[in-house]
Parts: sequence; structure tokens; C-alpha cells
Amino acid sequence: MVQPGQPPKEVEPVSVQSTQENWNEYLLSDGSVVKTKTVLTEVFRVIGEYDAEGNPIYVLRQGGILVVDAPEGLRKPEK
Repeated sequence: MVQPGQPPKEVEPVSVQSTQENWNEYLLSDGSVVKTKTVLTEVFRVIGEYDAEGNPIYVLRQGGILVVDAPEGLRKPEK
């Protein structure tokens, strides 16, 4: 596994046994509601690497979902 600006590191895949992917919801000043959610696709543990508290370092591959619910006045007019 290669991270930008760092030499390659040895990793091992870690499977996800359980998940709870909640939506984050934001009300904007123009009346729109924006919802976002991160979806984890892969997890790798960096072998022999630990954070300041002694926890293993993980590398995540993830994607994002964005949903917008805008007021009628902001929507593109229908033809």
C-alpha cells in the first residue's frame, strides 16, 4: 500500500463484521437540505504501525453519497 509522500507499507485486509452507516443532514440558509453518507468499501491494517495511543493504523477506502433536496424556487424549471 502506498500513501502520497510515503514509502510503500505492508498491509493486511481486515473484513467488516458489522456496519451502521448513518446520514449526516444539513439545513442550508437557502432552504435546501443536504444529506451525506460515507460508505466504507475496504479496510487495511498497516503491519507494525501504531498511533500515539498504541492503536493499530488503518487505511480506509471509502466513497461518498450526496443527496440534495432543494426548495421548488431553486430547482431548474421544467420545460
